[in-house]
Amino acid sequence: MLVKHKIYTGALCFVAVLCACTNGHTPVAENALKPVVVTDPLRHDSDDPAIWINRADPAQSLIIGTDKDTDGGLYVFDLDGKTVKWITGLKRPNNVDVAYGLPLSGARADIAVLTERETNSLRVYRLPGMELVDGGGIPVFEGEQERAPMGVSLYTRPSDTAIFAIVSRKTGPHSQYLWQYRLHDNGQGVVTATLVRKFGQYSGKKEIESIAVDNELGYVYYSDERVGIRQYYAEPGRGEEQLALFGQGEFMLDNEGISIYKTGDSTGYILVSDQEANSFNVYRREGDSANPHRHTLLKKIPVSAMNSDGSEVTSVPLGARFPKGLFVAMSTDQTFHYYDWRQLEELIINN
Repeated sequence: MLVKHKIYTGALCFVAVLCACTNGHTPVAENALKPVVVTDPLRHDSDDPAIWINRADPAQSLIIGTDKDTDGGLYVFDLDGKTVKWITGLKRPNNVDVAYGLPLSGARADIAVLTERETNSLRVYRLPGMELVDGGGIPVFEGEQERAPMGVSLYTRPSDTAIFAIVSRKTGPHSQYLWQYRLHDNGQGVVTATLVRKFGQYSGKKEIESIAVDNELGYVYYSDERVGIRQYYAEPGRGEEQLALFGQGEFMLDNEGISIYKTGDSTGYILVSDQEANSFNVYRREGDSANPHRHTLLKKIPVSAMNSDGSEVTSVPLGARFPKGLFVAMSTDQTFHYYDWRQLEELIINN
Protein backbone atom coordinates (compact mmCIF):
# COMPACT_ATOMS: atom_id res chain seq x y z
CA MET A 1 0.00 0.00 0.00
CA LEU A 2 1.32 3.44 -0.86
CA VAL A 3 1.11 6.27 1.61
CA LYS A 4 0.35 9.66 0.14
CA HIS A 5 3.62 11.47 -0.55
CA LYS A 6 4.40 14.81 1.02
CA ILE A 7 5.86 17.88 -0.66
CA TYR A 8 6.81 20.46 1.92
CA THR A 9 7.77 24.03 1.23
CA GLY A 10 8.50 27.09 3.29
CA ALA A 11 7.29 27.32 6.87
CA LEU A 12 5.05 24.26 6.58
CA CYS A 13 8.06 22.05 5.87
CA PHE A 14 10.00 23.41 8.83
CA VAL A 15 7.14 22.93 11.29
CA ALA A 16 6.46 19.37 10.11
CA VAL A 17 10.08 18.30 10.30
CA LEU A 18 10.77 20.03 13.59
CA CYS A 19 7.76 18.39 15.23
CA ALA A 20 9.01 15.00 14.04
CA CYS A 21 12.33 15.44 15.85
CA THR A 22 11.99 12.91 18.67
CA ASN A 23 13.87 10.09 20.40
CA GLY A 24 16.41 12.44 21.96
CA HIS A 25 18.00 13.55 18.70
CA THR A 26 19.44 17.03 18.34
CA PRO A 27 16.61 19.40 17.35
CA VAL A 28 16.62 20.69 13.79
CA ALA A 29 18.22 24.15 13.70
CA GLU A 30 16.02 27.17 13.08
CA ASN A 31 18.16 28.12 10.07
CA ALA A 32 18.17 24.60 8.61
CA LEU A 33 17.58 24.18 4.90
CA LYS A 34 14.05 23.07 4.13
CA PRO A 35 13.64 20.24 1.62
CA VAL A 36 11.83 20.85 -1.64
CA VAL A 37 10.39 17.32 -1.41
CA VAL A 38 10.00 14.73 1.34
CA THR A 39 9.35 11.18 0.14
CA ASP A 40 6.64 8.78 1.11
CA PRO A 41 7.57 7.20 4.46
CA LEU A 42 9.22 3.80 4.48
CA ARG A 43 7.89 0.86 6.46
CA HIS A 44 10.86 0.54 8.83
CA ASP A 45 14.11 2.53 8.73
CA SER A 46 15.35 4.70 5.88
CA ASP A 47 19.12 4.39 5.50
CA ASP A 48 20.84 5.19 2.21
CA PRO A 49 19.81 6.75 -1.13
CA ALA A 50 21.15 6.54 -4.68
CA ILE A 51 20.20 8.54 -7.78
CA TRP A 52 19.57 6.96 -11.18
CA ILE A 53 19.69 9.55 -13.96
CA ASN A 54 17.38 8.90 -16.89
CA ARG A 55 19.60 10.18 -19.69
CA ALA A 56 16.74 10.20 -22.20
CA ASP A 57 14.57 12.34 -19.91
CA PRO A 58 16.36 13.57 -16.74
CA ALA A 59 13.07 14.80 -15.24
CA GLN A 60 12.06 11.12 -15.08
CA SER A 61 15.08 10.12 -13.01
CA LEU A 62 14.62 7.93 -9.93
CA ILE A 63 15.74 7.88 -6.31
CA ILE A 64 16.45 4.46 -4.80
CA GLY A 65 16.45 4.07 -1.02
CA THR A 66 17.06 1.21 1.40
CA ASP A 67 14.72 0.23 4.23
CA LYS A 68 17.08 -1.27 6.81
CA ASP A 69 15.38 -4.10 8.70
CA THR A 70 15.40 -7.89 8.97
CA ASP A 71 12.18 -7.66 6.95
CA GLY A 72 13.59 -4.80 4.91
CA GLY A 73 13.08 -3.49 1.43
CA LEU A 74 14.15 -1.27 -1.40
CA TYR A 75 12.06 1.71 -2.44
CA VAL A 76 12.09 3.52 -5.77
CA PHE A 77 10.80 7.10 -5.78
CA ASP A 78 10.15 9.61 -8.53
CA LEU A 79 11.28 13.24 -8.28
CA ASP A 80 8.03 14.13 -6.50
CA GLY A 81 8.94 11.71 -3.73
CA LYS A 82 6.20 9.30 -4.66
CA THR A 83 6.86 5.55 -4.38
CA VAL A 84 6.84 3.94 -7.82
CA LYS A 85 8.19 0.52 -6.76
CA TRP A 86 8.58 -1.28 -3.43
CA ILE A 87 10.73 -4.42 -3.22
CA THR A 88 10.23 -6.43 -0.03
CA GLY A 89 11.78 -9.53 1.52
CA LEU A 90 15.36 -8.29 1.81
CA LYS A 91 17.35 -9.22 4.93
CA ARG A 92 18.59 -5.93 6.36
CA PRO A 93 19.59 -4.06 3.20
CA ASN A 94 22.06 -1.36 4.10
CA ASN A 95 23.65 0.84 1.42
CA VAL A 96 22.97 1.18 -2.30
CA ASP A 97 24.77 2.69 -5.29
CA VAL A 98 24.20 3.01 -9.04
CA ALA A 99 26.45 2.53 -12.08
CA TYR A 100 25.85 2.78 -15.82
CA GLY A 101 26.66 0.51 -18.74
CA LEU A 102 27.63 -2.90 -17.33
CA PRO A 103 27.89 -5.41 -20.22
CA LEU A 104 25.10 -7.90 -19.61
CA SER A 105 23.43 -10.34 -22.04
CA GLY A 106 25.02 -8.61 -25.01
CA ALA A 107 23.86 -5.12 -24.07
CA ARG A 108 24.76 -2.36 -21.64
CA ALA A 109 22.77 -2.31 -18.39
CA ASP A 110 22.43 0.31 -15.69
CA ILE A 111 22.53 -1.35 -12.29
CA ALA A 112 21.74 -0.68 -8.63
CA VAL A 113 23.87 -2.66 -6.17
CA LEU A 114 23.03 -2.97 -2.47
CA THR A 115 24.47 -4.76 0.53
CA GLU A 116 22.23 -7.35 2.18
CA ARG A 117 23.73 -7.62 5.62
CA GLU A 118 22.12 -10.75 7.05
CA THR A 119 22.93 -12.85 3.96
CA ASN A 120 26.53 -11.55 3.63
CA SER A 121 25.91 -10.67 0.02
CA LEU A 122 25.47 -8.05 -2.67
CA ARG A 123 22.20 -7.82 -4.59
CA VAL A 124 22.15 -6.43 -8.13
CA TYR A 125 19.14 -4.95 -9.93
CA ARG A 126 18.85 -3.85 -13.55
CA LEU A 127 17.50 -0.31 -13.91
CA PRO A 128 14.98 1.14 -14.38
CA GLY A 129 12.74 -1.93 -14.07
CA MET A 130 14.55 -3.24 -10.95
CA GLU A 131 14.86 -6.85 -12.13
CA LEU A 132 17.22 -8.99 -10.05
CA VAL A 133 20.22 -10.10 -12.12
CA ASP A 134 22.52 -11.60 -9.45
CA GLY A 135 21.40 -15.24 -9.45
CA GLY A 136 20.36 -15.11 -5.80
CA GLY A 137 23.11 -12.88 -4.41
CA ILE A 138 26.88 -12.38 -4.62
CA PRO A 139 28.71 -13.52 -1.44
CA VAL A 140 31.26 -11.10 0.04
CA PHE A 141 34.08 -11.35 2.60
CA GLU A 142 34.19 -15.12 2.14
CA GLY A 143 36.48 -16.90 4.61
CA GLU A 144 36.33 -14.06 7.13
CA GLN A 145 34.90 -14.27 10.64
CA GLU A 146 33.36 -10.80 10.30
CA ARG A 147 31.38 -10.65 7.05
CA ALA A 148 28.22 -8.53 7.44
CA PRO A 149 28.45 -5.97 4.59
CA MET A 150 27.33 -2.39 5.17
CA GLY A 151 28.66 0.20 2.73
CA VAL A 152 29.00 -0.12 -1.03
CA SER A 153 30.15 2.27 -3.74
CA LEU A 154 30.63 1.55 -7.43
CA TYR A 155 33.76 2.63 -9.30
CA THR A 156 33.65 2.85 -13.09
CA ARG A 157 37.17 2.86 -14.54
CA PRO A 158 37.44 5.61 -17.17
CA SER A 159 39.90 3.73 -19.39
CA ASP A 160 37.65 0.73 -20.15
CA THR A 161 34.38 1.36 -18.21
CA ALA A 162 34.95 -1.73 -16.04
CA ILE A 163 32.75 -1.55 -12.93
CA PHE A 164 33.94 -2.43 -9.43
CA ALA A 165 32.07 -2.67 -6.12
CA ILE A 166 33.97 -1.42 -3.06
CA VAL A 167 32.39 -2.94 0.06
CA SER A 168 32.76 -2.26 3.79
CA ARG A 169 31.55 -4.33 6.72
CA LYS A 170 30.12 -3.91 10.22
CA THR A 171 33.46 -4.62 11.85
CA GLY A 172 36.78 -6.16 10.88
CA PRO A 173 40.57 -5.88 10.97
CA HIS A 174 42.58 -2.66 11.31
CA SER A 175 43.88 -3.04 7.76
CA GLN A 176 42.42 -4.50 4.54
CA TYR A 177 39.01 -3.55 5.90
CA LEU A 178 37.43 -2.88 2.50
CA TRP A 179 37.24 -5.47 -0.29
CA GLN A 180 36.95 -4.55 -3.95
CA TYR A 181 35.20 -6.75 -6.53
CA ARG A 182 35.01 -6.49 -10.31
CA LEU A 183 31.46 -7.03 -11.54
CA HIS A 184 30.87 -8.95 -14.78
CA ASP A 185 28.47 -11.15 -16.70
CA ASN A 186 28.97 -14.88 -16.03
CA GLY A 187 28.10 -15.58 -19.66
CA GLN A 188 24.47 -16.36 -18.88
CA GLY A 189 23.18 -12.88 -18.18
CA VAL A 190 23.87 -13.07 -14.43
CA VAL A 191 26.10 -10.59 -12.62
CA THR A 192 28.91 -12.16 -10.63
CA ALA A 193 32.03 -10.74 -9.00
CA THR A 194 35.76 -11.39 -8.76
CA LEU A 195 37.73 -10.20 -5.74
CA VAL A 196 40.58 -7.97 -6.94
CA ARG A 197 41.77 -6.11 -3.86
CA LYS A 198 41.74 -5.75 -0.06
CA PHE A 199 42.69 -2.36 1.36
CA GLY A 200 41.96 0.43 3.82
CA GLN A 201 42.67 1.25 7.44
CA TYR A 202 40.12 1.05 10.23
CA SER A 203 40.42 2.64 13.67
CA GLY A 204 38.28 0.05 15.44
CA LYS A 205 36.37 2.83 17.21
CA LYS A 206 32.95 2.25 15.63
CA GLU A 207 32.29 1.14 12.04
CA ILE A 208 32.71 2.05 8.38
CA GLU A 209 29.47 2.40 6.45
CA SER A 210 29.60 5.30 4.02
CA ILE A 211 31.79 5.06 0.90
CA ALA A 212 31.94 7.36 -2.12
CA VAL A 213 33.98 7.07 -5.32
CA ASP A 214 35.12 9.89 -7.60
CA ASN A 215 35.36 8.13 -10.97
CA GLU A 216 37.04 10.98 -12.86
CA LEU A 217 39.75 11.70 -10.28
CA GLY A 218 40.10 8.05 -9.30
CA TYR A 219 39.65 8.35 -5.54
CA VAL A 220 37.60 6.50 -2.96
CA TYR A 221 36.54 8.13 0.31
CA TYR A 222 35.07 6.42 3.35
CA SER A 223 33.92 7.46 6.81
CA ASP A 224 35.78 5.94 9.75
CA GLU A 225 32.94 7.22 11.87
CA ARG A 226 34.64 8.40 15.06
CA VAL A 227 37.89 9.45 13.38
CA GLY A 228 37.48 11.15 10.00
CA ILE A 229 37.30 10.60 6.26
CA ARG A 230 39.96 8.41 4.66
CA GLN A 231 41.04 8.78 1.01
CA TYR A 232 42.66 6.13 -1.22
CA TYR A 233 43.09 5.44 -4.91
CA ALA A 234 40.08 3.65 -6.36
CA GLU A 235 42.07 1.83 -9.04
CA PRO A 236 43.42 -1.63 -8.07
CA GLY A 237 47.18 -1.72 -8.42
CA ARG A 238 47.74 2.02 -8.32
CA GLY A 239 48.82 2.02 -4.69
CA GLU A 240 47.58 1.10 -1.25
CA GLU A 241 48.83 4.12 0.70
CA GLN A 242 46.33 6.34 2.45
CA LEU A 243 46.28 9.66 0.63
CA ALA A 244 44.44 11.68 3.26
CA LEU A 245 42.63 11.58 6.58
CA PHE A 246 40.54 14.70 7.05
CA GLY A 247 37.64 16.05 9.08
CA GLN A 248 39.23 15.12 12.41
CA GLY A 249 37.62 17.05 15.24
CA GLU A 250 35.11 18.71 12.88
CA PHE A 251 32.06 16.56 13.71
CA MET A 252 29.85 16.43 16.80
CA LEU A 253 30.30 12.65 17.01
CA ASP A 254 29.97 10.52 13.84
CA ASN A 255 31.02 11.48 10.34
CA GLU A 256 28.70 9.56 8.05
CA GLY A 257 27.18 9.82 4.54
CA ILE A 258 29.54 11.06 1.78
CA SER A 259 28.54 12.48 -1.60
CA ILE A 260 30.46 14.34 -4.31
CA TYR A 261 29.10 17.29 -6.31
CA LYS A 262 31.05 18.04 -9.51
CA THR A 263 31.38 21.55 -10.91
CA GLY A 264 33.96 20.51 -13.54
CA ASP A 265 36.31 17.69 -14.51
CA SER A 266 38.29 18.07 -11.29
CA THR A 267 36.43 20.65 -9.18
CA GLY A 268 33.46 20.54 -6.88
CA TYR A 269 32.57 19.65 -3.32
CA ILE A 270 32.64 16.67 -0.95
CA LEU A 271 29.69 16.66 1.46
CA VAL A 272 29.87 14.59 4.65
CA SER A 273 27.07 14.16 7.18
CA ASP A 274 27.69 15.44 10.70
CA GLN A 275 25.08 12.97 11.85
CA GLU A 276 24.30 14.08 15.39
CA ALA A 277 24.40 17.78 14.41
CA ASN A 278 21.82 17.43 11.58
CA SER A 279 24.23 19.12 9.21
CA PHE A 280 26.69 18.49 6.39
CA ASN A 281 30.34 19.51 6.28
CA VAL A 282 31.55 20.74 2.89
CA TYR A 283 35.10 20.29 1.56
CA ARG A 284 36.68 21.08 -1.81
CA ARG A 285 36.75 18.09 -4.14
CA GLU A 286 40.09 19.28 -5.61
CA GLY A 287 41.66 19.83 -2.19
CA ASP A 288 43.59 22.95 -1.26
CA SER A 289 45.63 24.89 -3.82
CA ALA A 290 48.94 23.60 -2.43
CA ASN A 291 47.86 20.00 -1.82
CA PRO A 292 45.09 18.09 -3.64
CA HIS A 293 44.82 15.68 -0.70
CA ARG A 294 44.37 18.34 1.97
CA HIS A 295 40.67 19.01 2.45
CA THR A 296 39.89 22.04 4.61
CA LEU A 297 36.40 22.58 5.99
CA LEU A 298 34.59 25.21 3.91
CA LYS A 299 31.14 25.28 5.44
CA LYS A 300 28.72 23.55 7.80
CA ILE A 301 25.22 23.42 6.33
CA PRO A 302 22.32 22.63 8.71
CA VAL A 303 19.51 20.61 7.14
CA SER A 304 16.06 19.47 8.17
CA ALA A 305 16.97 15.81 7.61
CA MET A 306 17.48 14.33 11.05
CA ASN A 307 20.45 12.22 12.14
CA SER A 308 21.32 11.55 8.52
CA ASP A 309 23.21 8.35 7.73
CA GLY A 310 23.25 8.38 3.93
CA SER A 311 23.23 10.94 1.14
CA GLU A 312 23.71 11.33 -2.59
CA VAL A 313 24.08 14.26 -4.97
CA THR A 314 24.23 14.96 -8.69
CA SER A 315 25.10 18.06 -10.69
CA VAL A 316 23.02 16.88 -13.67
CA PRO A 317 19.98 19.15 -14.23
CA LEU A 318 16.82 17.21 -13.36
CA GLY A 319 14.03 19.38 -14.71
CA ALA A 320 12.72 22.76 -13.66
CA ARG A 321 12.68 21.97 -9.94
CA PHE A 322 16.35 20.91 -9.84
CA PRO A 323 18.10 22.88 -12.63
CA LYS A 324 21.57 22.58 -11.05
CA GLY A 325 21.11 19.12 -9.66
CA LEU A 326 19.71 17.38 -6.61
CA PHE A 327 20.96 16.56 -3.10
CA VAL A 328 19.20 13.69 -1.27
CA ALA A 329 19.61 12.95 2.44
CA MET A 330 18.15 10.21 4.58
CA SER A 331 16.18 11.31 7.66
CA THR A 332 15.27 9.24 10.72
CA ASP A 333 11.58 10.03 10.31
CA GLN A 334 11.57 7.12 7.77
CA THR A 335 11.91 9.42 4.77
CA PHE A 336 14.41 10.88 2.33
CA HIS A 337 14.67 14.64 1.80
CA TYR A 338 15.31 16.24 -1.59
CA TYR A 339 17.12 19.59 -1.76
CA ASP A 340 17.57 21.83 -4.78
CA TRP A 341 21.34 22.16 -5.19
CA ARG A 342 20.94 25.93 -5.48
CA GLN A 343 19.97 25.98 -1.80
CA LEU A 344 23.36 24.57 -0.82
CA GLU A 345 25.29 26.48 -3.46
CA GLU A 346 24.11 29.82 -2.12
CA LEU A 347 25.41 29.00 1.36
CA ILE A 348 28.73 27.65 0.07
CA ILE A 349 29.43 30.59 -2.24
CA ASN A 350 28.43 33.12 0.40
CA ASN A 351 30.65 31.41 2.96
